[in-house]
Amino acid sequence: MAKIRIESIGCRLNIGEMEALARSLKGRGHRVVTAGEAADLCIFNTCTVTAMASRKSRQLLRQLCRANPGATMVATGCYAEMEPEALSKLGMDLIVGNDDKDRLVEILEEKNLLAVDESDTKETVQAEGGPDPHRRTRAFLKVQDGCDNACTFRVVTVARGRGRSRSPQTVMDDISRVLDAGFLEVILSGVHLGSFGHDSGDPHGLQHLVERILRQGAVPRLRLSSLEPWDLSPDFFDLFTDARLMPHVHLPLQSGCDATLRRMARRTTQRGFETLVAGARQRVPNISISTDVMAGFPGETDAEFENSIAFVRTMGFSHLHIFRYSIREGTPAATMDRQVPGPVATERSRRLHGLNAQAEAAFAVNFEGRDLDVLWEAAEDYGPGLRWSGLTPHALRIVTETPSGVDLFNTITSTRVLQAFPGGVLGRVNGVSLPTLIEPESRRLVTIEGSD
Repeated sequence: MAKIRIESIGCRLNIGEMEALARSLKGRGHRVVTAGEAADLCIFNTCTVTAMASRKSRQLLRQLCRANPGATMVATGCYAEMEPEALSKLGMDLIVGNDDKDRLVEILEEKNLLAVDESDTKETVQAEGGPDPHRRTRAFLKVQDGCDNACTFRVVTVARGRGRSRSPQTVMDDISRVLDAGFLEVILSGVHLGSFGHDSGDPHGLQHLVERILRQGAVPRLRLSSLEPWDLSPDFFDLFTDARLMPHVHLPLQSGCDATLRRMARRTTQRGFETLVAGARQRVPNISISTDVMAGFPGETDAEFENSIAFVRTMGFSHLHIFRYSIREGTPAATMDRQVPGPVATERSRRLHGLNAQAEAAFAVNFEGRDLDVLWEAAEDYGPGLRWSGLTPHALRIVTETPSGVDLFNTITSTRVLQAFPGGVLGRVNGVSLPTLIEPESRRLVTIEGSD
């Protein structure tokens, strides 16, 4: 039995791929270990969506090497696909591109890097089958890979290849497995999730897949990862009448200026995006809509940026993922004229972050006094008890406090939202007699790092 450390950075698809890998390895009798425990094999899923992501991939690989001297080092993912020579110089024992990532276990076994100890018992395999050791409550399932979009700034189209979907039955089988393992929420993910089924001739493939999953009736909570706005029609949001489909969608905008969108080769406009969002809100009141916004795309003038930020301000997003444009070699944007100077892009990014803080606060305050079903994910020691962190259906990060003996992990409870604060909301579990451990005057000082 091998002790294996699995790490990943980047998109939710990367997370889903490594969770699937962990389940496969544990099913073969291996043990997935966390930081602080020596590993025989380290697998790192890299990212190259930005220059910073590439740099961080290298940094984290070096850290893994230092923390696990003597371990076999394996790199995969988008940076491994685009820059295998750079990873070879870091001392990787094996580099696996995206095309072979789904065969990673098989490749490791072929190269005798996963020798199985036949004395391992079935009980050991079963004990490793649940959300531990990372204590995850939500399973990210990759249902689609690759992208057929031609956005001028994206290197992922090269790194991941053309769009391709998994078969609906394979997805259903995977869902059954993760539910049997104890997960309460399933997140469907893909590089271009909205194109699911297009490669097999079904233009409404994702909608049909979601309908099938909900019709099966076993999933307590289903969530969708990022969706391109042009893949959706207003009636897509009729799916959300089923309360098990979480009322949160991430619709990447990238810019709120039509001229910038054209240079990006984005297949949307202010009017089209606004119409889609209005239709979603008409069908799903209080739906959480988050987005991506880029600062400093080549050719973005001051007037274009002001146009963009004004549009973003009117949309009432629940959260903004903000990216400062960075040159990615091999993309059309890298050779465009009028590259925006770094200090200008940084200032625009700063303004967008300020707008994001306002948007998050305005969205969260709408839920004060409401009861929401919360999936509790993790706890930390805090004073005389525990501080629990969970996720509401609308993707709000919520915290509550309990005595030390109360275990909320991987449970869904009705919870009253008491008060919004920067980064999340404070809640109280309904029907459970719990002392108030957070003093009112300190509530606004609470900060939670990380939000999905």
